[in-house]
Amino acid sequence: MQVLVVGGTGTLGRQIARRALDQGHQVRCMVRSPRKASFLQEWGCELTRGDLLEPASLDYALEGQDAVIDAATARATDNHSIYTIDWSGKLNLINACRAAAVKRFIFVSLLDAEKHRSVPLMEIKYCTEQLLIESDLDYTILRCVAFMQGVIGQFAMPVLESQTVWVSGTPTPIAYMNTQDVARFAVASLDHPATVRQAFAVVGPRAWNTGEVTQLCEKYSGKAARVFRVRPVLIRLMQGIAAFFEPGVNVAERLAFDEVTGGGISLEAPMDESYAAFGLDPAETTHLDAYLKEYFGTILKRLRELDVDLAKDAKKKLPF
Repeated sequence: MQVLVVGGTGTLGRQIARRALDQGHQVRCMVRSPRKASFLQEWGCELTRGDLLEPASLDYALEGQDAVIDAATARATDNHSIYTIDWSGKLNLINACRAAAVKRFIFVSLLDAEKHRSVPLMEIKYCTEQLLIESDLDYTILRCVAFMQGVIGQFAMPVLESQTVWVSGTPTPIAYMNTQDVARFAVASLDHPATVRQAFAVVGPRAWNTGEVTQLCEKYSGKAARVFRVRPVLIRLMQGIAAFFEPGVNVAERLAFDEVTGGGISLEAPMDESYAAFGLDPAETTHLDAYLKEYFGTILKRLRELDVDLAKDAKKKLPF
């Protein structure tokens, strides 16, 4: 199929593009800065410059496409509000798909969005889901949770570098999933009619709370973690201060997400129906402990190699 990937330079989007290419699809990626997306072109993707807030660029990007996989979302560095990018942008994209007669639409949403509508991003995901359900598009909704890649920055690297691990709220079990596995579901939906006009949970094999994730990092790094838990009242105070200043609205919206990840309600779901509908084998799904074991194994091996290299360089400077 001719597939347009929106958000192809993101952590998930690039995995979707790679997977789609491997499965034999022709992939076009709409990116805001083609120079920063050269790696996608090297893989075999076609690049087109586009922006969800520029409707004319969407018309060009959708020309000749059979399906759209939407993995785009606002980033912390964006100047615009989440409402501008994730809502106005999605409206533009869905309207452009209708105008271009592109019926197949795969949307990456969030699990339990309807339960957390006071959180801006969850409200937007819920409303976008409803918009798709009421449309005539052949949608598939993937309801995800946090990605394993995010665990590296929040837990693994601070433990490895003897820095503080910052956590907040009540320990919340989260069924983290590897973006490579999410990409398998996104691309498989193109070939499975049973997924059309349906929504599915797409989460990891097991939910882990912050204490358990920290223990895994300690186990595989061989280092003790320093954990500091931020009180919810402090999060709300920071949110209020950030929202007071217009440039800080984006920060305030992200701080609000602590209600989800620190609320104590487990973020997990049964996956039997999902694996059956997409024709995927659950045994191939990455487990968080295996993911972290491989990560630390690779990093520690590299650090040992660097020590050897440094030792050789030091010896060269000796006078004998």
